Amino acid sequence: MENLGKLGNNMIDLSFYKGKKVFITGHTGFKGVWLTKILLDAGAIIKGYSLQAEENSLFKKISLDKKIDSVCGDIRDFEKLKTEFENFGAEIVIHMAAQALVRESYKNPQYTYETNVMGTVNILECVRNSNTVKSFINITTDKVYENIENENVIPKAFKEEDKLNGRDPYSNSKSCSELVTSSYKQSFFEETDIAISTVRAGNVIGGGDRAKDRIIPDCVNAAKNNQKIVVRNPYSIRPYQHVLEALMVYLLIAEKQYSNKGYSGNYNVGSSSEDIVMTKDLVNIFCEKWGNGLEWIDVSERKEPYESKCLMLDCSKVKEVFSWNPKWDIEKTVESIVEFEKYDQTKLEECMENQINRFLKEK
Repeated sequence: MENLGKLGNNMIDLSFYKGKKVFITGHTGFKGVWLTKILLDAGAIIKGYSLQAEENSLFKKISLDKKIDSVCGDIRDFEKLKTEFENFGAEIVIHMAAQALVRESYKNPQYTYETNVMGTVNILECVRNSNTVKSFINITTDKVYENIENENVIPKAFKEEDKLNGRDPYSNSKSCSELVTSSYKQSFFEETDIAISTVRAGNVIGGGDRAKDRIIPDCVNAAKNNQKIVVRNPYSIRPYQHVLEALMVYLLIAEKQYSNKGYSGNYNVGSSSEDIVMTKDLVNIFCEKWGNGLEWIDVSERKEPYESKCLMLDCSKVKEVFSWNPKWDIEKTVESIVEFEKYDQTKLEECMENQINRFLKEK
């Protein structure tokens, strides 16, 4: 990559998005709702394409369907996606639609591959045939890398140039999504003005996540029902980060490559090294912040589908290129989650606005 110079610490300019037409796939999901809210407040013109939101979802609770052009559709349905895409005339595309759960991918591998691989092909086909798109971001995961785990291999923090070969169907399908994006980039976009990037995010957590088989939703559900938290993999190591950390980097990359294609590439986005922690440490912090004598139980002896024991990301590239550094450590991240989950549930949009503004103001 050419020398692009320093941009200043966390210098995202949300005013850039005012009036920009942004097409988001997966906008009804946890990350999608937070991203949509940020862009909506920034004055972007948004069209979302996603599966139907569940009734108890954050999307429904803050009535986003009444505030943007929200389309209920399956990313595998190319004809519908193409029609909705062409009718909008997007300038920026952020692709987040996915089957995003490891355990679910063991139950439904075919659906996982169809959604995560062909879904990527479908949205890239739309971009390939567009006369308006200038910036495309494919959101993947820290699990795309080949992660060899045995007692003779020292765990490492993965760099962007490391081999892609996720083991379980979810991780592997995301590796395939990366390869699809790379092929399209080299085959169709080299001679165009369209900038293409993929972003590999660590474990993203925050208020409002209701997905099954994720540690924070499990913590929240147990706390609200006065039960002990059931922890399947207490000794797994993950780069946990607040959802706003990841989203602001997505938006920063999308903004910068919109004007300068030289910023396009593959980027890791994760927490600081001191915040790469065992799941049990995250749960202990949650119990402390929640209070009320909340406890957890270790069920790691149960027979469960394989999941990586250790995932770490080397984020030096995104730090160097964009002068980016995480803002919220693990303590502040969990505090924000507890604040959100204990907030008046009829005023969650207010809580989101407060947290977004607080995050943006911090150095």
